[in-house]
Amino acid sequence: MKQKGIRNLIFTVAGVFLSLMIAMYLNQNIFPTISLLPRMGLLIAAQWIMLIVPAILMKSDGTTLSSIGFTKQNISAQIVVGMLIALIMSLVLTIVPILLGLKEMVGSTQYTQPWQYAYDFAYKTLGVALTEEVVFRGYIFKLLVGIKKSTSFAIAVSSILFGLIHVLNGGIIQCVITALIGAVYCVCRLKIKNCSLLSLIIAHGVYDGLITLWVGIL
Repeated sequence: MKQKGIRNLIFTVAGVFLSLMIAMYLNQNIFPTISLLPRMGLLIAAQWIMLIVPAILMKSDGTTLSSIGFTKQNISAQIVVGMLIALIMSLVLTIVPILLGLKEMVGSTQYTQPWQYAYDFAYKTLGVALTEEVVFRGYIFKLLVGIKKSTSFAIAVSSILFGLIHVLNGGIIQCVITALIGAVYCVCRLKIKNCSLLSLIIAHGVYDGLITLWVGIL
């Protein structure tokens, strides 16, 4: 079982990097030639490519959605927890730094219209957060716990891998910050009542969307 877990982990990580390169190619070379509305949908769908390899492996070894962190119990509480995590992280990691004069370090945006910010929330939640949380805090985390029988090990390795995938579109500092944020999401899932994978998808997507919003209006 341990060897199978390691094999699936390698396949998953390789699939993630391949899917990200495919998505980057599409974003840079194909999508700009498509009209706005279809492109908006395709940008979200392109993120779902990351789910292909994990979905195949989960199907082959009988891994269920409940075993990676989804649950039907207390869905309203899961949503509230996710929103609260997003708001707290946004206050600490976005609003306070901006007010301290570190806006350029937080991010930038050229958005001027409300619909652009609304779409950004949709893209960050249904595209980025959905795929990254299912893969890293869901399937990869489960594999790591099975390999080492240690949640600390799973937190560390899944967060490092999460940071490393951002090397394709960011620098070393971004990789480190992203890895730390990944560790925070892991701890939230383990320590906060009613914090499920759904909660983390909401927290991740709303937090990312709020970065753009606060940068645009503050």
